Amino acid sequence: MTTVAIHQPQYLPWLGYFDKMDLADYFVYLDNVQYIKNEFKNRNKIKSADGSIWLAVPVNYRFPAKIMEVTISERERWQHKHRQGLVTNYQKAPFFHDYSGPILEVLEQPWTHLSELNMAITEKLKSLLGIKTKTRKASDMDLPEEPTERLIAICNEFQASNYLAGADSRKYMDFGRFLKAGIEVTVQDYQPPRYNQLFGEFVPYLSVVDLLMNHGPDSLSILRGREIIY
Repeated sequence: MTTVAIHQPQYLPWLGYFDKMDLADYFVYLDNVQYIKNEFKNRNKIKSADGSIWLAVPVNYRFPAKIMEVTISERERWQHKHRQGLVTNYQKAPFFHDYSGPILEVLEQPWTHLSELNMAITEKLKSLLGIKTKTRKASDMDLPEEPTERLIAICNEFQASNYLAGADSRKYMDFGRFLKAGIEVTVQDYQPPRYNQLFGEFVPYLSVVDLLMNHGPDSLSILRGREIIY
């Protein structure tokens, strides 16, 4: 059985994003759909001594731009802020010196488009975790515009027999259309594990960077729920 997962590119994604990727044979970055503000495409959370804080990439955006069309604003020194945020809050983490270099090397390149930054940093984090799933961009495929037909077409691109849908998919997806196309649908049900963090009380739903900095090579096992450390 070949499984495909599809998700819009996000910035420094959380654990559940990589769980979805890890469970699939192919993962497709859905970069050719409309950009929506105030989600996780240009921001995510890390942990500080004062709790979770946002790292946000400033963007130039005009409705109804597609994700792949959104550019990064040059008005702010966001890369400097993000470097300082990571260094300040994780320099005492057990694996900071092993993982900060490769992450910052990607973040500090001269990016112009948000989706390209997101996919590059996700690929780097995927590599650091040890996930082997093959990835593609939806914009590289000839796809229909209708949302459900687009997803089905992506599955057919890989001759997939199973589509791994997100937890909220029941709210908007017509599963029957997938079944008629010969594609079973599995809904992700990810429960994020607790693990050792800096700064006291555990905070869930952070960027996977937090897990990597604190647990290094054990991060994938923890993400998969095979090893719970707390």
